[in-house]
Amino acid sequence: MSIERAEIIRNAFDSDAYAAAQGFSLGEITEESVEVSVVVREDHLNFRGVLHGGALFSLADCAFSLASNAHGDSAMAIDTHLALTAPSRLGNTVTATATEITRGRTLATYRVDVVRDDGRTAGLFTGTVFIRNQDPSSL
Repeated sequence: MSIERAEIIRNAFDSDAYAAAQGFSLGEITEESVEVSVVVREDHLNFRGVLHGGALFSLADCAFSLASNAHGDSAMAIDTHLALTAPSRLGNTVTATATEITRGRTLATYRVDVVRDDGRTAGLFTGTVFIRNQDPSSL
């Protein structure tokens, strides 16, 4: 695996205050994928006592963002979708694994599988990014 890719991902994750506030942890980084996990806390639960859909989306989006920006250019989300397939509960560890499906000159598409610690899929996320070869702060 490219050391540069791993360094880009680690640096981006380490500077993500939102991910830190949510308790997200960076997991395995390979040439094909990026993992981000969270242990479900009370403040992640909705009124029904299960992981809030927005929290699950945030986890998937974090992995998606890291994977899509790992090439050293600026990738900005233009379309995302999430299917919630099973509830997660307090204390569950939930892991989002982002994998690049296609990448062209200006567009790339990713799939993020969100899986509970018992192996059950909690969500399926897809996202497309627009790729710009410049600093995102100039957009």
